[in-house]
Amino acid sequence: MSTDDAHARRAVEAVWREESARIVSALTRHTGDFAWAEDLAQEALVEALASWPASGIPDNPGAWLMSVAKRRAIDGWRRRERFAQREPLFVSEALAMESVDTVPDDADPDRIDDDVLRLVFIACHPVLPPQARLALTLRTVAGLTSEQIARALLMTVPTVQQRIVRAKRQLATEGVPFEVPDRGERAARLASVLQVIYLLFTEGYSSAEGEGVVRPDVAREAVRLGRQLVALMPQEPEIWALIALMEFQSSRFATRIDADELPVTLEDQDRRRWDRSCIARGRAAMRRVDAASRGLGYYGLQAAIAECHAVAPAFGETDWDRILRLYDALAQLAPSAVVRLNRAVALSMVEGPESALSAVEALTPELPGFRPLPAVRGELLERMGRTDAATAAFREAAALPGNDAETQLLLRRAARLSASR
Repeated sequence: MSTDDAHARRAVEAVWREESARIVSALTRHTGDFAWAEDLAQEALVEALASWPASGIPDNPGAWLMSVAKRRAIDGWRRRERFAQREPLFVSEALAMESVDTVPDDADPDRIDDDVLRLVFIACHPVLPPQARLALTLRTVAGLTSEQIARALLMTVPTVQQRIVRAKRQLATEGVPFEVPDRGERAARLASVLQVIYLLFTEGYSSAEGEGVVRPDVAREAVRLGRQLVALMPQEPEIWALIALMEFQSSRFATRIDADELPVTLEDQDRRRWDRSCIARGRAAMRRVDAASRGLGYYGLQAAIAECHAVAPAFGETDWDRILRLYDALAQLAPSAVVRLNRAVALSMVEGPESALSAVEALTPELPGFRPLPAVRGELLERMGRTDAATAAFREAAALPGNDAETQLLLRRAARLSASR
């Protein structure tokens, strides 16, 4: 692959991560066909890979892709002999362009924010199985690869791919409209929509793969979608809880990586640099949760845990007893191996690493290939003074799939422990 080809590929991948949701949602609104809209967007990506190495990357890559996809849609309607019905939507702007590189400023469709939220609601339609909803939305809204989705959902790559294909086929068969559902239908999709927004935020807060640890643009998109959702359903405390959780975690973005762009642990972060406005917004959202008097749900419990970290003046002053109680409640409400792993970390802070290590070891069969598990085991072993075992655990974690920067940090920790023997 030439240098120009490699540069063009990186540019296409970056544009797809940032613009895929807006492109696919806008095309879905205009075509009325979700599966076809994604195909059109993918065809535009292929054309970009073919033409950008020679012509150069356009000034507005997202608009370039949108323009090419619209032209493909026009060609498709012509072939289907339905162009006359759709012509008013596209032809005035698409055919008037002298070239796809000279896209007017208003080329992107209006009401983009509403379009993206509609796309989330479509992908979370009740006709789809829960895991299919998540996989499809993470592909279209977050622009994640099948490998990233598989890691996020603890599934295999072929399973993810099959579910996405079947989900698109089922949406087409059912004729699901491109719209935010009526008030009476929203509750049936709310749990899936919240889960998708949370997973989107998680990808931004701790990227599953690639060179960077964080993707603030993805996290901000998740927060924006949460704010839009709460405007539609302001009486739902779990939406406010999710917003609180995202705000508390967003407050730490400036301190999550060091000068070498490697992750910084919560213990070592400079709390003076935490964003107090995010914390204030998070606490305001939690007051809305408390005002509903329904108790703490899945996101409410996680937000309460995040709030404990956010308000602690120093790591040593964190209310770990309360955090452990909150994890106990979370494990009762939504039992999972990942929740138990996080609980084990809290347990280690309350009762010591020895008590937590057995709990972590017991999770090994349930979380094969899950990088955080050997990483946590390494931390516990290091605190116990078992240097050789900790070194092996950090190296085991580094060998598993994940973010490149985290891999470097794990290998650095292993090397430091090895050198200290």
